Amino acid sequence: MKHIIIITGASSGMGAEFARQIYAQHSGAGKTTEMWLIAREKDKLNQFARELTGRDVAVRTFAFDLCGANGAGRVNDMLATESQNGKFIVDLLINNAGFGTYGPFDETDPVREMSMIDLNCTSLTGICGFVLPHMQRGGRIINVASLAAFLPLGNFAVYAATKSYVMSFSIALAAELRDRGISVCAMCPGSVSTNFANVASNGKRRDVLHGCDPHRVVAHALRASERGHRVALWSIKWKFKAFMTRFIGRYIGARAAYIFNKRPH
Repeated sequence: MKHIIIITGASSGMGAEFARQIYAQHSGAGKTTEMWLIAREKDKLNQFARELTGRDVAVRTFAFDLCGANGAGRVNDMLATESQNGKFIVDLLINNAGFGTYGPFDETDPVREMSMIDLNCTSLTGICGFVLPHMQRGGRIINVASLAAFLPLGNFAVYAATKSYVMSFSIALAAELRDRGISVCAMCPGSVSTNFANVASNGKRRDVLHGCDPHRVVAHALRASERGHRVALWSIKWKFKAFMTRFIGRYIGARAAYIFNKRPH
C-alpha cells in the first residue's frame, strides 16, 4: 500500500521547510512513501526537489496555480488518476499555499484580494474535501493559518479574515473527524523569515520584521500535529498575543492595528 504526503506551496518558505523535515523523517524508514510537492513556479519547485535525496521516499512535483475551485479540482484529478494505479493512503496533508497583502483595503487591488480569498480559503477547503476520502485513522491535516487569525486587523483586513476562516474551519473539522481518528491542526505563526513580506508589500519590504526561524516553527507544528493539538503556536510571545485577544474588542484591535501598524504597500 502506497502512503502519500501532500504539501502545497512547497517550493519555498515554510512549505519547503515542511518538505525537508518530513523527508528527513521518512527517508530510510522502510515504508514506501511518496511526497507530492505542489507549487506554482515549475523551475523553482523542481530545483528544490532535487535537493531531496535519500531512500524510501519518492518525490513528485506538480506545478500549477492552486487558486480557487479550479486549483483544488486539479488536486482531485491527481488523486483520481492515482486511484487508477492502485490503492493508496494519504497520511499527511499540509495546506501551506497562501499569500497576504499589506495596506488599507481601499488602497489595495480588489482582484488581488479576491484571489487571496480563493487561494487561502476556497482552495484549502476544497483540497481538504477531496483528500479526506483517501485518509484513514492516524491521518493528519495541518492547515497553515496565522497569528492574524485571532483578531481583525486594519492594514491587513482581508488576509486576517482569511486566516480567521482557516482556523475556525480547522477546529470545526477536527471536531468532526475525531471519531475517525484523523487529526486537524491549525498552525498559527506570527512573523517568520520567509518571502511573505516581499510579496505582501509588492517588493517594498523585502524581509519580514523580527522574523523567526522557519525550521523551529515548522518543527513545532509537526510535533503539535503528531500529539493531536488543534492549534500550533510556537513562541511564548505568540501565545501571549493570542491569549490577550480575548480581552480586546474586535473593533478596537482593528483600529489600533490600522493606526499603529502601518505596512508598506
